[in-house]
Amino acid sequence: MQEIRKTVCNRDCPDACSIVATVEDGRVVRLAGDPGHPITRGFLCYRTSRFLETQYSPERLTTPLLRKGGELTPVSWDEALDTAAERLLAIRRESGPAAIFHYRSGGSLGMLTGIADAFFARFGPVTVKRGDICSGAGDAAQLADFGEEDSHDLADLKNARHILLWGKNVFTSSPHTLPVLREARARGAELVLVDPVHHRTASLCAAFYQPRPGGDFALAMAVARVLFDEGWADPRAADYCDHLDAFRALARRRSVAAWCSDADVPERAALDLARRLADRPAAILVGWGMGRRTTGGAIVRALDALAAVSGNLGIRGGGVSFYFKRRGAFDVSAFGGDRPAPRTVCEPLFGQEVLRMSDPPIRAVWVTAGNPVAMLPESGAVAEALATRELVVVADSFLTDTARLAHLVLPTRTLLEADDVLGAYGHHYLGVATPVVPPPDGVKSDLEIMQALAPRVGLGGALDGSARDWKRRIAEPRLAPFGITLEALEREPVRNPLAPEVLFEDRKFPTPSGRVNLITEGPEEREDPDAREFPLLLMALSTEKSQSSQWARPQQGPAVVTVHPDVAGGVADGGLCRIVSRVGAMTARLRHDPAQRRDVALLPKGGHLRDGRCANALIRARTTDIGEGGALYEERVRIEPIAPADLREPPP
Repeated sequence: MQEIRKTVCNRDCPDACSIVATVEDGRVVRLAGDPGHPITRGFLCYRTSRFLETQYSPERLTTPLLRKGGELTPVSWDEALDTAAERLLAIRRESGPAAIFHYRSGGSLGMLTGIADAFFARFGPVTVKRGDICSGAGDAAQLADFGEEDSHDLADLKNARHILLWGKNVFTSSPHTLPVLREARARGAELVLVDPVHHRTASLCAAFYQPRPGGDFALAMAVARVLFDEGWADPRAADYCDHLDAFRALARRRSVAAWCSDADVPERAALDLARRLADRPAAILVGWGMGRRTTGGAIVRALDALAAVSGNLGIRGGGVSFYFKRRGAFDVSAFGGDRPAPRTVCEPLFGQEVLRMSDPPIRAVWVTAGNPVAMLPESGAVAEALATRELVVVADSFLTDTARLAHLVLPTRTLLEADDVLGAYGHHYLGVATPVVPPPDGVKSDLEIMQALAPRVGLGGALDGSARDWKRRIAEPRLAPFGITLEALEREPVRNPLAPEVLFEDRKFPTPSGRVNLITEGPEEREDPDAREFPLLLMALSTEKSQSSQWARPQQGPAVVTVHPDVAGGVADGGLCRIVSRVGAMTARLRHDPAQRRDVALLPKGGHLRDGRCANALIRARTTDIGEGGALYEERVRIEPIAPADLREPPP
C-alpha cells in the first residue's frame, strides 16, 4: 500500500524545496515536488529528483566506524561514543578546550544541526570557525552598506521593469526563481545577464554582457558614472545615502570608456545598464560567485551603491538581492554559550591555520555537516591538517574525502530522514522537515548523537528534549506572536511574517547613521604575476549534477574542463589534458566552447579528491577583501597536452 508523505530538502541550496515522497512497504519509491508549495510548484531539481539513488546506495553508512590498526572498523555506538568522550575529555584536561576545533558547515541547513554548537559551547567553549567560504564577502558588504542582509519578497520581481542578473545562473543555482522570472518577463520586464561565463540564463535575457572575471567593479563604476553624468541618479539620494559625493568622485576617477576598457565590455553595456536602472523599478539579483574573489566585497558594495543611487531601494520591483535571511524567523540562542570561543579558525584558511596553530595546537577536529577536504581551497593542506591530528570525528552518511581521514565516523541521517525546521536563502517561506521513512538501524541524528555524548562528558541532560521539543523551542519564540505555532508550520508552508515584502520601504536602514553607507574607495589595483605563465582563470562552478560535493550519481573518469577553442593549447575537443596551477595539477577531459571568454577555464564544483576531480586541489587558500570569504576564483591555470603514451584514464 502506498502512502504520501511530505518533507523539506535541507541541503545547501537557496530553494529549500517541499518534497512529496511516495512510500511503499517502508521504502520511498518516488520523489516529486509539492504542487501546493508557493515556491516549489511541483518540480524538483535534477539533484533531488534522483536522490533515491543516494538514499539507497550500498555505500550508505549504517554503523559507526572506528580506526583500529590504521583501518576504519565497524563498532557499536557505545564503543564509538565512549571512545569520543574519553579522547575529548583527555584533550581538554591536558591542553584545554581550545585544542578542540568544531567545524560545522552547510551540508544540512536544518536549524537542529546547531545542537552540535550547543554541545561544544557547553563542553568548552572550543575553537570554532570564522568567515564563510561561500558568502563571506557578500554578507559583509551588505551588512556594511545597509546594516541588514535580506531581500524583497521573491514574487516582487513581477513588479520590476528590468531585472539585472549580475553573475547569477538561475538554471543551476536558483531553479525555482525561474518561474518568477518568466512571469515577470510575461508582464513586460526585461532581463539582462552580466557574467564572464556564458550559460543557459542568457537565453532568458534581452541582453548579455560578458566582462572579464573580476571586471564587475569597473563595470559598476562605469554605470554609476553614466547615472551621474546623464542626471539619471535619484535626486533624493542624498536624503538616505551617506558619502554620496565621495561615491560620485570615485565613479568619476575614470571616464566611462576607461572603466569599460578595464571591464572588457563595450561602452554601450554601461549605457544600457544605467538606462535600465534609471527606468525604475529595476531589481539587481547578485550572484554569489562574484564575492569569491579577492575584491568580492568591493564588487557587491558597488552593486549595492548602484541600487541606492538609482533610486531602486525601498520600492516595489526594485532592490538588490544577495541573500534571504533564512534564520530570521528562528530563535537559536539556545545553541550559544555563556562565554565566547577561545579562538577561531578562518574557514578558507582551514588547512594553513590548523597546521600552524600552537599553544595549544589543535589536537582534535569534529566535523558536522561538512566535507572540508573537497570543499575548501588547498585540499592537500586540509587533508594534511586532518591526517596529522590525534582525533578527527566526522558525522556523515557516506565515506567522503573528509570521513576517510577520520578516526571515528558517526553515521547520520539523510534529508529524507531529517526531523527539523528550515528557512531558505532564496525565498521567505519556512518549512518543517519530517522523516518520510525512519533511518536505517544504526543511524542517529545529530541531536541523538550529541544527547548520547553529553552525559558521557559530564554535561548530563543539558541537551535533553525530543526533536519536536527543540523545533518548538527554535520556532515559536519569534513566530508565536504572529499566531504561528509548530503545528501551523507542519500543516502548510508559512511565509516568514518578520520579513517585509519590500525591504527598506521607509528608506530607514539599521546602520549607525540610519542611511546607506556608500562605498568610497575602489579595490587596490595590482599586477597579476602569474598571468603570463598561467593565462586562464580557473572557475569551479556549481553544476546541476551535484549539491556541493553531494553528487546525484557517481562520477566516472576525469573531470571536464571547458575553455574557448582558441586557448585549448592544441588539445582536441574531448581530448585529455592536464590543468596546472601553482599548487597542483589535474588530468581532465577538455571541452571546447566558443561562447566562453578566452581567459577562463571552467570546472565543476565539488569534485572528490580521491577521484582526482577536486578543483580545490588546484586553488590556493586566500581570503576576500572583507568578510573572510574564500577567494576561490583567483587561481590561474594553464592547459597542457598529454603525450600520446599517457592518454589513459586515471584509475577509479
